[in-house]
Amino acid sequence: MKVILLKDVKGTGKKGEIKEVSDGYARNFLIKKGNAVEATNSNIKELDEKNKSKERKEQIEYEEAVLLGKQMEDINIEIFAKSGEGGRLFGSITSKEIAEQLKKQKKVEVDKRKILLDEPIRTLGSRFVEIKIHQKVTTKIRVDVKEQN
Repeated sequence: MKVILLKDVKGTGKKGEIKEVSDGYARNFLIKKGNAVEATNSNIKELDEKNKSKERKEQIEYEEAVLLGKQMEDINIEIFAKSGEGGRLFGSITSKEIAEQLKKQKKVEVDKRKILLDEPIRTLGSRFVEIKIHQKVTTKIRVDVKEQN
């Protein structure tokens, strides 16, 4: 019997796949537990429509992320911190502080987990920081760390 999986089923397949399984397994386990439906013509058409709408939505999100990325390339934020000799900071600048300053200075809200910092910033100066906007889109913003008076 052919079934369309509604959920990921270990050992059988992933959500949205059409699989050939034994009749008993399909009727007594997959369909009964709500993990699958029988692969009729109408159910297959419905699955195709869902996949097409999902692809369109993902394409729109990607295009919006590309536009936002191009706008963010011009962003330059300034962060003031206390420092000692040689331009070394007392403490460090983390991705959380960068996200807060982006929101405060440029009115752009970015999740701190999307800011890709290998390690916190510990010195004065300017550097480029990568931000992952979308699964396939990353951009860089300039962060200037300056001495606080």
